[in-house]
Amino acid sequence: MRKTVGSAAFSIQVKLAELNGIEMKLGSVVYSKSGRDSGSYYAVVEIVSEEFVKIADGERRKLIKPKLKRVKHLKDTGSVLERIGEKLAAAAVVYDAEIRSALRAFNENL
Repeated sequence: MRKTVGSAAFSIQVKLAELNGIEMKLGSVVYSKSGRDSGSYYAVVEIVSEEFVKIADGERRKLIKPKLKRVKHLKDTGSVLERIGEKLAAAAVVYDAEIRSALRAFNENL
């Protein structure tokens, strides 16, 4: 189920994500701390609730089927992919190649 991301819904979702002490928004770059995908960087593509977000990297996890992940299993890097976040908020088309390209610098430093 895809939620519409309007301005009111988006601000509510951002506030919910802040309740866990981690400020995340669409396009935030996060590091996976646990699970099969641990040790890689991902972009937040949807904020589901205060405990869950959906993440994608454009390679293993594509935008068509993002990974549902608990916020406590992620580490926020403090970086935000602004252009991708704006596109996701506006429900514009975002390509996997854009996310791969934006995350390439993060994953090369591992």
